[in-house]
Amino acid sequence: MGTAATPGFDTETLRRGIEGHNSATLMSLYADDAQLRVVDRNTQPSHPRVLRGRDEIGELLDDVYGRDMSHKLEDCVVQGDRAAFSESCEYPDGVRVLAESMVTLRDGKIVDQTMIQAWDE
Repeated sequence: MGTAATPGFDTETLRRGIEGHNSATLMSLYADDAQLRVVDRNTQPSHPRVLRGRDEIGELLDDVYGRDMSHKLEDCVVQGDRAAFSESCEYPDGVRVLAESMVTLRDGKIVDQTMIQAWDE
């Protein structure tokens, strides 16, 4: 008698989506009821930008990965129902962006993400 394995978070899909500028690939990692909190200089911790559901998150990802810039997955760690990853980006003019994300997973899909990002000014 076999046991059903709980699906794991697909780090290769994460890498392909980020480095391939493919928001549709990244969206495959999110649950329908996912929530994403963004903290940066414009949306500080006491008032983060909160996106709810695949439509709102997809709009952000379409914007970010549609820009003329490079994206690289630096690190990704998965432990149980949690994952963390670092992404570095660079615009053609040399401006750099660093984003750190902590995520909660359910059945291998992101249900909650907090992203903290900073960029050169």
